[in-house]
Amino acid sequence: MAERSVLVTGGSGGLGGAVVAAFVEAGWRVVVPERTARPSSGPAADELVRLVADLSEPEGAARAVEAAAGAPAAPLRAVVNLAGGYASGGLVHETPIADFERMFTVNLRPTYLVTQAALPHLVAAGGGAVVCVAARAAVAPFAGAAGYVTAKAAVLALANTVAVEYRSRNVRCNTVLPSVIDTPANRAAQPDADHSRWVAPAEIASVIRFLASAESAPTSGATVPVYGRA
Repeated sequence: MAERSVLVTGGSGGLGGAVVAAFVEAGWRVVVPERTARPSSGPAADELVRLVADLSEPEGAARAVEAAAGAPAAPLRAVVNLAGGYASGGLVHETPIADFERMFTVNLRPTYLVTQAALPHLVAAGGGAVVCVAARAAVAPFAGAAGYVTAKAAVLALANTVAVEYRSRNVRCNTVLPSVIDTPANRAAQPDADHSRWVAPAEIASVIRFLASAESAPTSGATVPVYGRA
């Protein structure tokens, strides 16, 4: 039986499936909220729990966290914030405010709401870890995606704030910065790119699992690049 639980948002995505598999393999109870019910894309396991929850709303985030914290024998010890999305556009003066703000709704809002709801449970359990996924663009912006770049930078800032505010309560928070992840969707979008330079989801998943585990206990407030050769 699993002795600890992890909540993985965005667990059905290209990176999410690898992250879920990594935690299941390591013996965690894994809770995966999804906006709509769908056929399971992850590994079959007794300790894998899927539920429907809209993480862009406080009620949905709270429902997901309650499910993750609802097994007394496996207290919530980690939260992995993968949920997000990308949209390109024009330059700043060409980007409608609605498009700009949507990137915050997609990337920052679920991360904030889920982390906010989970923190009291992590504190009550004696500590734990939050891992956020931002993007290389948060520290090395590129043109044509102002909303995405700014939202991912905000995710990084939020994670650093959590690290400072909760370090005395034994809750750590670190951020992973991918560049281009080698997923089928990214290959389809960039068929002529050198895919050998991209990072496989399983490689990033190993880093995330490490940051969520007791093995990284001294580490909080870190910004970890997972760029591969991209």
